[in-house]
Amino acid sequence: MANLKEIRNRISSVSSTMQITSAMKMVSAAKLKKAQDAITAMRPYSDKLTEILQSLSSTMEGEAGSKFAEQREVNKALVVAITSNRGLAGAFNSNIIKELIRLNLPDLNES
Repeated sequence: MANLKEIRNRISSVSSTMQITSAMKMVSAAKLKKAQDAITAMRPYSDKLTEILQSLSSTMEGEAGSKFAEQREVNKALVVAITSNRGLAGAFNSNIIKELIRLNLPDLNES
């Protein structure tokens, strides 16, 4: 049977664990709030991008002779690479750069 010292030690340990858990909950709640605020702040950009794409799509469908729909030889292509500047994204960024190199873009390979 456990003696009084072991019981006090166990109570102290459980109390300490409860405090740590409570602190972790507060931190995670703050991070969740920050992420929700970031998503809410992006909503106007998303709405505008959707509006632009719908406008472009309707322009292409509406006119048979549209400048966007005409067939022509490809002389130049634009590739926009978007990488992350957030932590732990090294593999993501590396894979994007490897894919650009695999595409064999002349300007990228010269530098």
